[in-house]
Amino acid sequence: MQSDGSEARFVPHKSPYQRLSRWMLDISGDRGVLKDIIREGAGELVTPDASVLVKYSGYLEHMDKPFDSNCFRKTPRLMKLGEDITLWGMELGILSMRRGELARFLFKPTYAYGALGCPPLIPPNSTVLFEIELLDFLDSAESDKFCALSAALLLLRRRSALPEEQHLVEAAKLLVLLNLSFTYLKLEQPTRALHYGEQALIIDQKNAKALFRCGQACLIMTEYQKARDFLVRAQKEQPFNHDINNELKKLASCYRDYTDKEKEMCHRMFAPYDNGSTVGENSRFFN
Repeated sequence: MQSDGSEARFVPHKSPYQRLSRWMLDISGDRGVLKDIIREGAGELVTPDASVLVKYSGYLEHMDKPFDSNCFRKTPRLMKLGEDITLWGMELGILSMRRGELARFLFKPTYAYGALGCPPLIPPNSTVLFEIELLDFLDSAESDKFCALSAALLLLRRRSALPEEQHLVEAAKLLVLLNLSFTYLKLEQPTRALHYGEQALIIDQKNAKALFRCGQACLIMTEYQKARDFLVRAQKEQPFNHDINNELKKLASCYRDYTDKEKEMCHRMFAPYDNGSTVGENSRFFN
């Protein structure tokens, strides 16, 4: 019996990562690093030699739980490209991102853990998937300044100054603390910004810049009363400071929006139903 050429051809089964890779963007030029944007970012691309704040989780194929993740940390640490990131694929991936972006990447073994893997966790020749969120980054100059500030503060705290030098050391420490507070505000870490602002106020309790930084941090954390206290004190020191006055206006607007939402929520909670009973009176039916 002759074949009519219509026999079914065997189609090899494709793995989940192979299926996923078909519609991902090749950013390495050899399909070694593939990218899928989950949420668009904004602004400029990450610059080489920048220091980045990222959240990430790495997955092996056919595994639901990540083998590596920093998402459980309260505050991710600042990592410098070219120094602190060991995976070549992750570095290339981050360089393709913008602030606020969330993306999924596939790294072939050459761009991840190589032919040997990383026993016993990573098998040999493993393609890995990483989900990365770029929270923020500092360019090379800003990053170097930040590292220098941290080192300077450490040195100043260790220094045992002579009595006649103490005021110079305190002045230098104040400047470093103010700059660190500003840097952490830029990195959207208001808790750390507030910490360094309050440290500055220990040195100079009437420092308008320190009061302003603390007020900004509290506003970001929606601690409106504390924000008002700091900003009013800052305004008392510099009544005509444009930035301080604008921040007070911003605070008033945010607080007004907050109270409006609270009123609306309370209204919905206690609004009467058609039969005249309130939510509270009807809540027994949901118990």
